[in-house]
This record gives sequence, structure tokens and C-alpha cells, in this order.
Amino acid sequence: MSLLDIGCGTGAITAGIATAVASGEVAGPVIGLDRDTDNLAVARQRHADIPNLRFESGDVLSLGYRAQFDVVNAARTLQWIADPALAIEKMKAAAKPGGCVIALDYNHENNRWEPDAPPEFAQFYRAFLDWRTANGWDNRMADHLPGLFRAAGLGAIQVHVSDEIVRRGDPDFADSAGIWTRVANTIGPAIAAAGFTTEREYLNAEAAYRDWVESGLERLALFMRTVEGVVPP
Repeated sequence: MSLLDIGCGTGAITAGIATAVASGEVAGPVIGLDRDTDNLAVARQRHADIPNLRFESGDVLSLGYRAQFDVVNAARTLQWIADPALAIEKMKAAAKPGGCVIALDYNHENNRWEPDAPPEFAQFYRAFLDWRTANGWDNRMADHLPGLFRAAGLGAIQVHVSDEIVRRGDPDFADSAGIWTRVANTIGPAIAAAGFTTEREYLNAEAAYRDWVESGLERLALFMRTVEGVVPP
């Protein structure tokens, strides 16, 4: 089996896939694609020992592969692309006839925290959504994936609920719930530069959220869907 992983980041998931593919009866190449050169450098260093895996620099919107992969996958990637319909067309073109296109993504408008988030973080989250909208990124990507797959001519479409839910007491609660601390830290400067928040506001949001994860947050639910489609013969 051959696979193309769009938006592979630092390659942890791609490497796991490549290892699984290599252990199968019919092993094939696995390629991780990303446009972030820093992520690719980390991926290549960490996973250099997997012989059927390689990482390439590239953008899905200019993808040149034609009918080469059994599976083309994009996890949490299409939400960052202003033209997801074109991205899915490119993914379909890269897959073989009868091959599978898979996308996993969020509906950020439906994400929920219980109890309600502290006001500092709620304000930052609204700024995050508004900043994404201003960039042309779909905050309801998960909802729109099935229609985009149909419009691209993919068949046998399946939709799977893939919500990420963590509760206080879960072994990975602090790390999983803390994702938004990292978002505020890493993306906050870009949101501030675009005028949707200020440095003080996103730093206050980061601190308030970190404290809330430690002592107040009970449940976080991130709304996600996995959609699969088959390329017609």
C-alpha cells in the first residue's frame, strides 16, 4: 500500500503509518508532505530510520502527483486552507482509481468547555475564530467535508464521529486540555499582529487557561469528523 499524508507536521503520525505499512504483506512508499520547513527538518531527523518513509516540502494546492497512491490523507490540515475544494480535488487526483481520500478536521464553532471558560480565554478564542475567518479559513470545516467530497466526485462517502473528549481524571487530561495554552502561545502573536487581540490579552488568556486546566476545567470536547471517499474507477 502507498500513502500520501498531507500536512504531516513533524511526522509522528506519518511514521506510525509507514511502520504499519512496512509490516504488511504489500509494503509501499509513504510520503509526508508539509510546507513548513522547520517541521520537515524535525521529521527527517526523527524518522530517518524508516526505509519506506520520506518527507517532501510542498503545498497541497500545487500538488503534482497523479494516480499514484492507494490512500491520500489530510488530518487537521484543510482547516488552514482557504480553498479546501481545490485541495480535495488535488488529493483525489493524487489517488489511484479505486483509492481512498481521507480528511479529519474540526468544527471550531462547536468546541465546548465545561464549565464555561474564564473570560480572558473566551475573548481570545473569539479572536482566534475571527482571525481565521479573516484569512478565509473555515471554522466549520468538519461540517462541510462531506459536501466537498461529493462535489469533487468522490464516491462511497463515509462520515465518522471523531470527537476528542477529555475529562478531569483522565491520564492525559493536562496535556490534551492544555492544547489551547499552546495555541495561545504559538498563534497569539500572529493574531495580535493582525489586530484581533493584543499581546497583553493573549498572554493573559494563556495564563488564565493554564490555571483553569489545573483547577477548574472538568471537560473539553473538540468537535471532529473523519470523512472517507473513494476515487471512481
